[in-house]
Amino acid sequence: MRESDPGLRYPDLGGSMAKAILQFALVVGTFLILTRVLPGFYMRDWGVAVIAALLFGFVNATLGFVLKLLTLPLILLTFGLFSFVVNAVLLLLVALLVPGFSINGFWPAFLAALVLAGVNMLFKSATAEREEP
Repeated sequence: MRESDPGLRYPDLGGSMAKAILQFALVVGTFLILTRVLPGFYMRDWGVAVIAALLFGFVNATLGFVLKLLTLPLILLTFGLFSFVVNAVLLLLVALLVPGFSINGFWPAFLAALVLAGVNMLFKSATAEREEP
């Protein structure tokens, strides 16, 4: 196929990178808003929020995957609700590792996990590619 052939498709790598950056910025913003409205959830400044969001993404992709795999029967038994508990535990772990970020107890972490899941769901539905009729 030639480059000018309309059947030739190239992956939209720029769009997916833009989505990832936007989602990251959304997590940072959500952390900063949670600091203002959720008692027991504290971040010193936006720099800490950036570091915490980076570390949370990494921990969620690695350790979170393993924990969700290990707790899969419990997640299935609770129709997916136990995954919020896993995310709350991961948030508590990140709070232990990042100076300037603290969560006072399980319930603020659980509520933060619920809010993050909701924001993520809204972002994914807003940026989903739609099929044309």
